[in-house]
Amino acid sequence: MKLCVAQTRPIKGDIEKNIQNHLRLIELAVSNHVETIIFPELSLTGYEPTLAKDLATNQHDNRFEIFQKISNSNAIRIAVGIPTKYEEKIHISLVIFQPNEEVRLYSKKFLHADEEPFFTSGQSLTNFIGNEIALAICYELSVAAHIEKSFSDGAKIYIASVAKSKDGVEKAFKSLSEIAKKYELTVLMSNCLGKNDDFVSSGNSAIWNNKGELLAHLNDADEGILIYDTETKMITEIVI
Repeated sequence: MKLCVAQTRPIKGDIEKNIQNHLRLIELAVSNHVETIIFPELSLTGYEPTLAKDLATNQHDNRFEIFQKISNSNAIRIAVGIPTKYEEKIHISLVIFQPNEEVRLYSKKFLHADEEPFFTSGQSLTNFIGNEIALAICYELSVAAHIEKSFSDGAKIYIASVAKSKDGVEKAFKSLSEIAKKYELTVLMSNCLGKNDDFVSSGNSAIWNNKGELLAHLNDADEGILIYDTETKMITEIVI
């Protein structure tokens, strides 16, 4: 199975332009026969808590139909980040498109204290692809209960969708290496670039093997994708 994490530079609050940018990276993934691509936290809006209420939508937004069409025609799973709204509550979510299946939603359950004025805890998705892959959204990778649940549900691969500054990336590298080693998981991290809220995201989307060894990472300047083949263990880095 070929998995990849995307590294994007979101345009603040511009969902339509960010969709177009996502499509460029998805096209790269498709041309490399990737089966699953994961985008950073709130990738379609940028990490902008103060704008989230106005930008929030749901997984059935017709602007997202293109993702489902690509998923169906190319047998690729696509997870994009967006604030979602349910019964006046705003969640940090990943919308997951799977080939010829109903759209699924993963909403961040464990929020950082700074997020609580803007977002509500959501319902985490159980592991998918036969429970083999577990997802985490940013702060959740620091929550032991989240990791333990993913592992006990049968995860072999742990993918973190984040929006992190340089300092945040350094901490995440340490934490994700420890997670990979402790639970014998292959771990991937998808981070964004550029200005987000009151910090600058520094990319470095990365992959660790199940011994906690860092296999590869993108840089802190370029958009692109990082591909991992679970069978051959080969890694492909593509920047644009």
